[in-house]
Amino acid sequence: MNSTTDPDSSGAGDNPSPEANMAAALATATGVLTIDLDAIVANWRKLEKQAVPAECAGVIKANAYGCGVEPVARALSAAGCKTFFVATLDEARAARAALPSSATIYVLSGLFQNSADSYAEIDCRPVIDDLNELAEWDVFCRRSGWSGGAAVHIDTGMNRLGLSITEAQGLRPRIETANHGITLVMSHLVSSELINSPSNARQLGTFREIASLFTGVPASLSNSSGIYLGAPFQFDLVRPGAALYGINPTPEADNPMQPVVDLKARIVQIRNIERGDTVGYGGTWTARRPTRLAIVAAGYADGYFRAAGSNDGTRGAEVVVAGQRCPIAGRISMDLMAVDITELPPKAARRGHMVTLIGEGITVDELAHHFGTIGYEVLTSLGSRFARIYKGSNGAAVAAEEPAPAAAEAPTAAETAASPDAPS
Repeated sequence: MNSTTDPDSSGAGDNPSPEANMAAALATATGVLTIDLDAIVANWRKLEKQAVPAECAGVIKANAYGCGVEPVARALSAAGCKTFFVATLDEARAARAALPSSATIYVLSGLFQNSADSYAEIDCRPVIDDLNELAEWDVFCRRSGWSGGAAVHIDTGMNRLGLSITEAQGLRPRIETANHGITLVMSHLVSSELINSPSNARQLGTFREIASLFTGVPASLSNSSGIYLGAPFQFDLVRPGAALYGINPTPEADNPMQPVVDLKARIVQIRNIERGDTVGYGGTWTARRPTRLAIVAAGYADGYFRAAGSNDGTRGAEVVVAGQRCPIAGRISMDLMAVDITELPPKAARRGHMVTLIGEGITVDELAHHFGTIGYEVLTSLGSRFARIYKGSNGAAVAAEEPAPAAAEAPTAAETAASPDAPS
């Protein structure tokens, strides 16, 4: 049974201590995903400072980009974050359960038909994406007396969701009335990570004109990368998401964010193969010398994409084994990967040791390059089979996943190093 450990637990009675839960998770899990809540908070504060005087919200959709909506929401709220964005009503429910009643929650995917009362029940605000949604929301507010407010999303170039420019201009008479019910006007940048993209200037100009029509209504345009386009893009509220979780918001420059996740997986076997032997499905990787392999319990079912494998003509991703980078050998399987550890000292890696898939210099963005995707997809794909360990924020390391107790070998030095309490 999965459980979230109370960090204030004393370990008395039948309640195991956080340390005991973490030890159990490490002993039985095939891999361990550690999330540094202090790093998330530090990233939020850095973004907040970058955006002053605009308010800095927190985007916690997709289970806080795979990092866990409840612990992340609590950590950000404790740091001073007051406004949060999620994608769906179910995500809003999870966020509301973790946040104080004073926190504002916006739901980005709009108002689903006949669901307005659900927003009111948990005191969250829809982001209205078309005039039909706005009409339905207005009917609900008139009939129920609900006055919680809603955001209006204007499409300035994404061509995905949002009112057209003409539709937005048509709302001006509404804004001149009392109790118009619009608490935020927002849009979304198409290419904010590309500093010199001409679409940035076009969208800024369009949004500035629209925002000026919404007199007295806070305006929001910038996502993580948009914050770094400068003050003209920041308006009243910025909405960082990926940057909170360590993904580089300025890919044309060094990453200003702290890394947040560390991912380790367990070696299940060490094996030796001869020169000319092949490894993995399809036999696409051939040993050019007598080779020592570490077989690691992680694969594409865990969110480690098949594209990161190697073949005789292409070098794939690397993992860190006993402090040294080692290349993946052959294709990534559903549950396993093979790593060439021939260059390591003979006893540097053993069955049961953990290897590092993210961390120790391997960034989410580097792994995304090998996956042929972006860091967003890497984080949101990390599988449920990893034991999740939270550290920081409350001064404790907490196991979020509690695997069933099982007999295990004594922890190795590498497993000890996998603990969130180990020096980094």
